[in-house]
Amino acid sequence: MTVDDRQAGAGTDTPTSLAVLASGRGSNFVAIAEAVRRGDLPVRLALVLSDVPDAPVLEKAASFGVPTVVVHPAAARDDQGRYSRDRYSDLVLEELLRRGVEYVALAGFMRLLGGELLRRYERRIVNIHPSLLPAFPGLDAQRQALEYGVRVTGCTVHLVDAGVDTGPVIAQRAVPVEPDDTVETLTARILAAEHDLYWRALKRLVTETLVLHGRRAVFV
Repeated sequence: MTVDDRQAGAGTDTPTSLAVLASGRGSNFVAIAEAVRRGDLPVRLALVLSDVPDAPVLEKAASFGVPTVVVHPAAARDDQGRYSRDRYSDLVLEELLRRGVEYVALAGFMRLLGGELLRRYERRIVNIHPSLLPAFPGLDAQRQALEYGVRVTGCTVHLVDAGVDTGPVIAQRAVPVEPDDTVETLTARILAAEHDLYWRALKRLVTETLVLHGRRAVFV
């Protein structure tokens, strides 16, 4: 059993600093930022980092006054053009440490992380995935659910490890699959659930103590 004793603003009046990593539109970032603005999520948004120079999330972050940075994957290639996940993760880690980031939320970040970054942010880096993990990991989870014929799917907030959607689950929300659903309609309903679930899970992560019993994550 392990306990994360690096809790939000422990013993200080300084809000916990959170970075959001995103590659696309940034709708989950907006939901998080709106929760911060309302006072529902007690964090300071320190950074939005993307691997895509023209990702719409960067403009959305600027509209909330959140600093942005792009870490282009080309910077993680060696002289022979070979990309390294660990090299890329080290570049991301530099940006996080430079800004004093304490927690990290992946929100549609389409690049795997590893190495020292995962060690430094163990149990402080989370992701949201559009299925009830461990069902339908990886890409196109909504299409996977429809093609499998499940009646219920949903979304999952989980700790990030070196695998693909394999970290311990910390929050889930069920979403029914309707008989006439398409990938687009199901995706929209799951996304609405994500927008409410993610900031709530982040609030618990930064204000409560997370205990792991094997793979089972419990807040105390």
